[in-house]
Amino acid sequence: MAIDITVPQLGESIVEATVIQWFKKEGDTVTAGEALLELETEKVTLEVNANDTGVLTRIERAAGEDVQIGDLLGVLDKSAAADATVVGADTPDANAPDATDEAESPADDTDTPLAEVAGDEVAEEQSGAIPDDRVTPVARRMADEAGISLSGLEGTGMGGRIRREDVERAVTERKEKAVAEAAGQDAPAGVSDDSARAVVEPKTGVADTARTTGSTADGPETDHGDREEIVPMSRRRRTIASRLVEAQQTAAMLTTFNEIDMSTVMTIRRRNREAFEERHGVRLGFMSFFVKAVIGALRDFPELNGEIRGDAIVRKHYYDIGIAVGAEDGLVVPVLRNADRMSFAEIESNIRQYAAKAGEGKLSLEDLRGGTFTITNGGVFGSMLSTPILNPPQVGILGLHRIDDRPVAVDGEVVIRPMMYVALSYDHRIIDGREAVQFLVKVKSLIEVPAALLLEV
Repeated sequence: MAIDITVPQLGESIVEATVIQWFKKEGDTVTAGEALLELETEKVTLEVNANDTGVLTRIERAAGEDVQIGDLLGVLDKSAAADATVVGADTPDANAPDATDEAESPADDTDTPLAEVAGDEVAEEQSGAIPDDRVTPVARRMADEAGISLSGLEGTGMGGRIRREDVERAVTERKEKAVAEAAGQDAPAGVSDDSARAVVEPKTGVADTARTTGSTADGPETDHGDREEIVPMSRRRRTIASRLVEAQQTAAMLTTFNEIDMSTVMTIRRRNREAFEERHGVRLGFMSFFVKAVIGALRDFPELNGEIRGDAIVRKHYYDIGIAVGAEDGLVVPVLRNADRMSFAEIESNIRQYAAKAGEGKLSLEDLRGGTFTITNGGVFGSMLSTPILNPPQVGILGLHRIDDRPVAVDGEVVIRPMMYVALSYDHRIIDGREAVQFLVKVKSLIEVPAALLLEV
């Protein structure tokens, strides 16, 4: 019986995906629950598993193709698997050694499979196969497209995992080597410099025609095709790009700034860091303070925790705070659900779990669904000041930045304090400048006097 393999429901507001790779090929036998292929959506990468045991008789959508919910991906034949089982049970294996032959044949290590002699790791190295847990899906796809062998790459990710940057570096090194080898070749006698260049440089279509015929004797050559690389955008990167443009085109986005004295929070962290980590198994960071401060400010200014639906304003009386996390293929925003009910330790633990899952490409759709307000911390990358872009349909986002010792006036004296610039971007359609400024001032006051957080949340 033939069973259609279709694109499953992909989660809230997601209707399209891209086929990254098939783990099986036509004719392979698969068991129920086994991964068949991998899809990339605008938010996460997910696997499509077989619902039944059978033989993959047909693949309809190849790697790189865009698909929508319900589209046919392939066909699984249950009866083919049953037939294969019957045949295997009743039909003797023509390649199986006869009992007498086996008894008469001396043990010969040269006929023993490599995996049995030296273990699976040696066989893996010999064949060039890399387990899925040692390479990210994006890196594997890029390596396949570029014809790069993963077995020779050194991973820079967690635990030596091969990441996109490792593949990109290998591609760049290969191109530089090819250019260097081409530049070292001598042009045939009687061939002009331009013609020699056309011989040794790789052909790239129109660009090569322009390079060989478009340059003039008295003008510099401006074509850099041999030093440019065209890398297709991943689905996630394309979605990020379109959503950022959408946010700027549909929202009346403005940004207001302030600065926060981080002295008290830093003192609290320093005095309680070891005891906190020993008790809860997680380090005390700055983000838990800001999550609590944001929730306290949102209670005073509920429009910043809402959204626009048509001509109505939806005020949300729950606090699902999105935390922007840098992943391999772009920024993702996992959500702390009901963050107002979380302790400092629970906030820090959840954030670190999300960061680890993002680094391994294991964030689920549920991790990313929804969110009422977002916090992004460019300070971890060294940013001093920025204007964060809204994460639609949210109407507010708080940007944190690096902490610098700066001279400030305190009680008429100039002192050095650890200061952080903060930025609030907001949708001016439903939030006035006064409320935005007051919201940021509230966050500032709760961070500078953290004891007040006990009264606010």
